[in-house]
Amino acid sequence: MRHIKLALFALLAVLSVLWVAAEPGVFQSSGFFAARAAAVQYTGVLAIAAMSVAMMLALRPRWPERWMGGLDKMYRLHKWLGITALVVAIVHWLWAQGPKWAVGWGILERPVRSGARPAPADPVEALFSSLRGTAEGLGEWAFYAAAVLIALALIRAFPYRWFYKTHRLLAVAYLVLAFHAVVLLNFADWMTPLGVATALLLAVGAYAAGVVLLRRVGIARQVKGRIAELNYYPGVKALETIIDVPSGWPGHRAGQFAFAMSHASEGAHPYTIASGWHPDHPRIAFITKELGDHTGRLRERLRPGQQVRVEGPYGCFTFDDDCRHQIWIGGGIGITPFVARMKHMALRGDAPDWPEGQTADLFYATADVDEVALAKLARDAGAANVRLHLLISARDGRLTGTRIREEVPDWREASIWFCGPAGFGEALRRDFATKGFPVEERFHQELFEMR
Repeated sequence: MRHIKLALFALLAVLSVLWVAAEPGVFQSSGFFAARAAAVQYTGVLAIAAMSVAMMLALRPRWPERWMGGLDKMYRLHKWLGITALVVAIVHWLWAQGPKWAVGWGILERPVRSGARPAPADPVEALFSSLRGTAEGLGEWAFYAAAVLIALALIRAFPYRWFYKTHRLLAVAYLVLAFHAVVLLNFADWMTPLGVATALLLAVGAYAAGVVLLRRVGIARQVKGRIAELNYYPGVKALETIIDVPSGWPGHRAGQFAFAMSHASEGAHPYTIASGWHPDHPRIAFITKELGDHTGRLRERLRPGQQVRVEGPYGCFTFDDDCRHQIWIGGGIGITPFVARMKHMALRGDAPDWPEGQTADLFYATADVDEVALAKLARDAGAANVRLHLLISARDGRLTGTRIREEVPDWREASIWFCGPAGFGEALRRDFATKGFPVEERFHQELFEMR
């Protein structure tokens, strides 16, 4: 989370400094309309910069993943950048349109111009000047479209299958807004560091928009697989899908996730991988719970032998630390990465690839009960020599930090790995922080929300 905030604030701060350096006379502006012109330019630069970086992150690049702490954190930054772009764009629109309304209502008086503006001598500047009206008109409509599409992306009730189809249209809106920015940025600013930074951001954003529109996101990391087995657990409404990936899959680490696509109309969905990896048995498993319109239909739509596409692996929730003890906490379907880790540990029992002597306690809190699934979980824990603490809400009450500390006396020296409902994780994080636990360094939380 710290790196997400740092990246967002750093982007806005750097662009702000570059803009002030390019417009040193901004603080000496006299009159409302001069200040308005500066505000329109400044907010426009910030909005298009935020959208450009958001477009880049939509490509799921691998190079910033380790620094950000995983693709789940990058998607959280993508979301915040979208919200930031929307808020700043609204302010930009209000600065552009508000004074016009005020003049029409008689509240403000339009400044008197002294003669016609001289024609620009530079042919490129003259071209941009001739396109100002077109850029303003197209930009306004693209802003309306982008605002609606971003709002839809933030509405959880909006079905994923429609989100998948409509969200791609933001790439079209972005390209129009990029044209708007190129034409309307103060021409002199293109020869400054601000112009260079803006040009680079626009170039990267335009490239990303093209990849999105051509449906080529993650294409180099996709492999074909075939469903080998389906197991449904009615008590927890969860489906285990085991997929053969005979070639191309680079292998994965426990705790990582992948995007799987079984129907082109639904697009690729992210799922945590629920299996270890061995190249002699190239299979991966996913466990999906019926939580929405898509996952609720998987049991009816999938069948053994069906071909699927799998993309990845992604994520940094990989249990990497040198603590002698780890505390794992899974809530609901958040048990999945721990299942994968236990299967990996059982597979590598004779040749462990984790610190010698490292042990783990797994706390699993669930409101649903399926005896077959829980029996498999207990077997996995036994095979991996992991101490399992099962809490069924109706029987055992809520899992709290106090209960965890009572069960694990050496919790101060352990690391905590959490996967489950975000609110549950944040509550535990705050609870442990109040007890002096170094949550920034040793509380790892999967932010498995991709929209």
